[in-house]
Amino acid sequence: MSYLLGIDTGGTYTDAAVLDEEASRVIASAKSLTTRPDLAPGIAGAIDAAVAEAGIRASEVALVSLSTTLATNALVEGQGGRVALVFIGFDEAEQHRSGLSDALKGDPVIALAGGHNHAGNERLPLDLAALETAVRDLGEGISGYAVCASFGTRNPSHEVAARDLIRRLTGRPVTCSHELSAALNGPKRALTAVLNARLIGMIDRLISACESHMAVLGIDAPLMVVRGDGALVSARLARERPIETILSGPAASIAGASWLTGEQDALVSDIGGTTTDVCLLRAGKPAIDPMGAQVGKYRTMVEAVAMRTTGLGGDSEVHLLEGLDGALWLGPRRLIPVALAARQWPDLVHPALDASLKADVVNEHDARFAIPMWEGALPAGLSDREAAVAQRLADGPLRLADTLRTRLDVASLTRLVARGVVMLAGVTPSDASHVLGRLDAWDGTASVKALTLLARKRNGRGERIAAVPETLAQAIIDQLTRQTADCLLEAAFADDDHNWQDTPETLARHPLMRAAMAGHRGTVRLQASLGVPVIGLGASASSYYGAVGDLVGARMILPRHAGVANAIGAVVGQVAMHASGLVTAGGPGVFVALLSDGPARFSERDDALAALVAELTRQARAQALASGVEEPRITVQREISAAEVEGQAMFIEAAVRVTAQGRPRIAVG
Repeated sequence: MSYLLGIDTGGTYTDAAVLDEEASRVIASAKSLTTRPDLAPGIAGAIDAAVAEAGIRASEVALVSLSTTLATNALVEGQGGRVALVFIGFDEAEQHRSGLSDALKGDPVIALAGGHNHAGNERLPLDLAALETAVRDLGEGISGYAVCASFGTRNPSHEVAARDLIRRLTGRPVTCSHELSAALNGPKRALTAVLNARLIGMIDRLISACESHMAVLGIDAPLMVVRGDGALVSARLARERPIETILSGPAASIAGASWLTGEQDALVSDIGGTTTDVCLLRAGKPAIDPMGAQVGKYRTMVEAVAMRTTGLGGDSEVHLLEGLDGALWLGPRRLIPVALAARQWPDLVHPALDASLKADVVNEHDARFAIPMWEGALPAGLSDREAAVAQRLADGPLRLADTLRTRLDVASLTRLVARGVVMLAGVTPSDASHVLGRLDAWDGTASVKALTLLARKRNGRGERIAAVPETLAQAIIDQLTRQTADCLLEAAFADDDHNWQDTPETLARHPLMRAAMAGHRGTVRLQASLGVPVIGLGASASSYYGAVGDLVGARMILPRHAGVANAIGAVVGQVAMHASGLVTAGGPGVFVALLSDGPARFSERDDALAALVAELTRQARAQALASGVEEPRITVQREISAAEVEGQAMFIEAAVRVTAQGRPRIAVG
């Protein structure tokens, strides 16, 4: 008998699940801490434990599928490598549209003349000599390049020429915007390409770590990766287009939730270490976001499930807000919990906590540590001040107070954290759970010490935040409950078809809504609840989500294997490869099919459509075959736009989308 192996790598844990060949039952599951910067030990630990529990030979694994939240987490936390954008045929003002300048975060832009018009005709020649000079002047420290040309989806020749030159000069990965989306809106395509370029190194390391351990174990099986719309793609394609793996973990969790529970209509809420992902399941399937995946503040052009992702998880940073009451807020940044840091570096963490407890003065950096996330020489591309801060961490983790020597160092450390070079350790909900006895995974004694220090801080009235660590721990868990409830309500309002005339975010937090959820009984009686059950997923769901269900008035479903739902969902999906294109009007009696090698003109609309469908079918079918589908099913969608002029229908354009799909081929022993 053959078996299917699903793997999910998250910010805190890497999960693995073994299913039978028909994906009808779970044979075994296991968890291992995600290891950084080297992901291999964490992946190996999860795979080895799951295979051992299943009692099978590794050679009996016929298919391996991988989902991950690493790409999602990186975008939510603003992390990723340093990239350069080649922006062809755009005005400077367009660098500030669609959040592009914010996504660049000061990374270089090479602006060049060139590009095409809406019909795919060249506006200006591309100056490759200027591009070569600019690329050479950038020097080291660029991890990848993004290329976006004006109307590059109508004619990609300038993007392709720039890509080929950059690859020849640098050997670095290059992302072209037309490879990720066939839609217009150059700045938004550029944003998507920039984010893709940032993620290439991270996803490549993840896939390589998985492939390496498969080879060690003798698993000779296809490796698939879950895309953000829940479909499976080959590891090769995922390496080229890692942006498509944003919401990979959440998409896998939706598939896992449906498979585990059989529920057709429900809100699925998956809490991880870094994020909470909420999606509505209708008729057993998640909706696809027509606007493109939104992760944190970025709206991309990547097709993905309609998921609301919030920087809220078991390892979220605990903030003490300014004000009289000393209110708490969680996220969006993930920290290494003090309990976990103490287990990994006990000789640093416990002496530091003990020294702070003995001190008379409360320090803003108490119970916080800086953890280097690189090995060997300092990372390239650091400023002098960043390099100075990083050098202090070259020999290992330090107290945050020892890492920062001046106020200017704070900004430098923030940039190092954003690049993923450094992680911070501090108080999180996981520590609060250790204090309350809900969790016993790491060093609970360190959590007690850390929350004792945090409780000593003063609110706006000059009073301590809490008298004892247990009180503060419960306040942190209560805050997690409230923020999770808000996530669920936002998703519910976003899906509800009533004309609410306000945003889901505003409605979820409206005082009337809060009163109704609390069942206010006075002169006015108010009551509100969710109209569908909630499926709670994630390792900590059983610890937190009972109270969440009570708060939103919903039936809470906590299925068996909820902690590894993503890994299960990773192997129950199908391959689905899409190819899209346009036929446009080129003038009276002229129909232009926008093909990969440039516009082709036809005198008949149906001939232009047939040429486009044939090319898109070849593309989608080839990608499905490369992803292991033996005989893909082909479906063609056409949307023809026309306008009536003087009683006659005038053709405007036709959008064509071809899908090739099927189950991936499994290895035969």
